[in-house]
Amino acid sequence: MRAVGTALLILLLFSQGTFGVTGDIVAQFATPGHCPTGLTFDGKYLWMADRKSDSLYQIDPSNGAVVRAIEAPGYRIEGLTMQDNFLWALDVEENMIFKLNTRTLVAEKTLYAPCDNPQGLAWDGECLWLADYRADMLYRISTEDGTTITELPSPSGNPHGLCFDGTYLWVSDRIDDKIYMVYPENGDVITAFASPSAFPRGLAWDGTHLWNVDYQSDSLYRIIIHDNDIYSRTDAKRQELEFTHQFRNYGPGTITSLDIYFAVPQDLPFQTILDTIVYTPAPTDFVSDRWDQRMAHYHFENIPAGGTVAASMTIAAELYKTRFHLFPDRVGTLDDIPEKISGKYLVDDTKYWVDDPVIQNTVESVVGDETNCYWIARKLYDHVIANMHYELAGGWNVAPTVLQRGSGSCSEYSFVYIALCRAAGLPARYAGSVVIRNDDASTDEVFHRWVEVYLPAYGWIPIDPSGGDSDRPADQAEAIGYLNNRFLITTIGGGGSEYMEWNYNSNEIWQSRGRCKVYSEHIGEWSPLPNSTESSE
Repeated sequence: MRAVGTALLILLLFSQGTFGVTGDIVAQFATPGHCPTGLTFDGKYLWMADRKSDSLYQIDPSNGAVVRAIEAPGYRIEGLTMQDNFLWALDVEENMIFKLNTRTLVAEKTLYAPCDNPQGLAWDGECLWLADYRADMLYRISTEDGTTITELPSPSGNPHGLCFDGTYLWVSDRIDDKIYMVYPENGDVITAFASPSAFPRGLAWDGTHLWNVDYQSDSLYRIIIHDNDIYSRTDAKRQELEFTHQFRNYGPGTITSLDIYFAVPQDLPFQTILDTIVYTPAPTDFVSDRWDQRMAHYHFENIPAGGTVAASMTIAAELYKTRFHLFPDRVGTLDDIPEKISGKYLVDDTKYWVDDPVIQNTVESVVGDETNCYWIARKLYDHVIANMHYELAGGWNVAPTVLQRGSGSCSEYSFVYIALCRAAGLPARYAGSVVIRNDDASTDEVFHRWVEVYLPAYGWIPIDPSGGDSDRPADQAEAIGYLNNRFLITTIGGGGSEYMEWNYNSNEIWQSRGRCKVYSEHIGEWSPLPNSTESSE
């Protein structure tokens, strides 16, 4: 058994001057007790609560050594936070919060927790915060008498640790095994990353790094938050996609001219094209549209009644779970957007109707005088998911019609969100993809489209309003700046294309003589390839 007071430096990954990615562990120490729970920082030292020993430990963050150990003011301390020289401690057995003087060790005040299953504790400079892991709520309470001032939904189902960094709340979830950054004004989750181990509990902010204590690994972790890289990639998956476009003429007339276009995928933060794309048959030529989307072009003539034409492209790609680590205070304003971006991606188009009163009035009421590009995008996103639901009803209506109707497909969600963003002065475009459905060896005939918004200091960020249509703040945030490794993006478009029109992945344009009944089919067939070692960049 480890002796109390011993702290072992297990891992030091980064030396001074080396940068990492948000969520990277830069130091790990063994905890002085076997059941660590609450955690806080007093400006110089960490304080950690241990359930089994009923003790509070003051710990040197430079080496994990115990400076001193004191008796806890209760028998089951699950949350700690500092206010000046006072240590607030949450006892979940009695549902009481003690204000402990760290010099005299006298509990000078007690408050009753406002919920039945409290966890975590944080001080925001004026009030205390705590969570309820069964009610899935966050509470801001007065230190005068414990009165609840604010109630917010927790990011997900099992909040345990809390801390405040001066602007945002940080919340650990021991079932999701994630740590969430939460905007305390409304409960929006801004970013998230995987917790260092399987049972994250207490959190602390030391002014530069986030600290997490884990109940299962009995370890303290110092974690990078403000990073050098704007995104990270994990869980590389190698897949082969054969995408086929078939066209049939049932007649009785003749198709005099048929042009088929394949959107050619490219390397992106979300994917790497591994080899030369194979086209069957060889394309007639390659063209690019007004959005700089490159396409393989096929031209056919005089297809008789009963005739069938087929073309395919086969792509080997490595797909990643890609997460942009967005910090609103690092995102600039509308004035920071380059003119070449705004000049191209603020224009109106036939699906957007940017000047329509429905779009303009919505932007005015939702955005107000906000100028930060992140918050413009987030407010419009929150409005769309609160006022629409997914419905695949056929056809792609224009944005004002879809917004008033309150339902739409992924493409219609995209048209609405792009129209709103552009009306607010925020450049937006769409991405179209072929999707891995369930098994890696699968077929996709439905496909998926979402939005990309330009944020200064970050560039083009994926935002999927239809994918984020959920009541859970964590799920809502997952659709902002994150893409799973089941999408191969083929198409980046700002609006209607002279070749792709409003389609993505592929399109056909044809002319006929006489009456013709035509049918086209688009099939994506996935096959897994041997995977490389999982990557994290």
